[in-house]
Amino acid sequence: MHQIFDAALEINLLHANQAGADRNREHFDEWGITCLNVMSSPGAGKTVLLEKTLAALKDRFKIAVIEGDMTTELDAERLRQYDVPVIAINTGRSCHLDSKMVAGGIHRLAHEYNPSEFDLVLVENVGNLVCPAEFEVGEHAKIALLSVTEGEDKPLKYPIMFREADCLLIAKMDLAPHLEVDLNRIEANIRQINPHVTIIPLSAKTGEGLDFWLDWVASQVTAKGIISV
Repeated sequence: MHQIFDAALEINLLHANQAGADRNREHFDEWGITCLNVMSSPGAGKTVLLEKTLAALKDRFKIAVIEGDMTTELDAERLRQYDVPVIAINTGRSCHLDSKMVAGGIHRLAHEYNPSEFDLVLVENVGNLVCPAEFEVGEHAKIALLSVTEGEDKPLKYPIMFREADCLLIAKMDLAPHLEVDLNRIEANIRQINPHVTIIPLSAKTGEGLDFWLDWVASQVTAKGIISV
């Protein structure tokens, strides 16, 4: 009986969250904004990736960031150095952002700025390899990071994140020569879960793969702009 009740509660929560995500996406579409949801386990490199992304694209696109963290604004402060709006959301005990939290971020952004002036909103989700992928926030695409330090088996052990990803970054490639890691096996495991995902090996430290990532982001913004015309 408890299992049936818990399953029904989970379905209701996901349904309510999806309705909120759909409303968020409607706002983004109305304003002509592309929203990308960046997800990974803690320490995989989300924030440094966003630093590199903001540095490279902030003069090309009008960008805002919704920064999710459980308790601090440490990552938000790092990103504010790039002179873009950064809306910090502390989730407390929650291991992920949900559509209601992001709706609050959207409201704050719209209160302080003209949202139709923005091209791109980057959502940095809470570091967790499971929950963020289950709760849409209104994004147009999901990006997952997998650091080479995490091992080859993570796509098989935590399949939801990798199944839902539209773009998969194999991060910290500069460390690969120092590890007993088989990059072909990582990619094969990813493809087993998600055959069509875009995979980009990348090192934010050396710049390897960064141009491919920036081109992918730009293509999402450009495509959204064409669709919204």
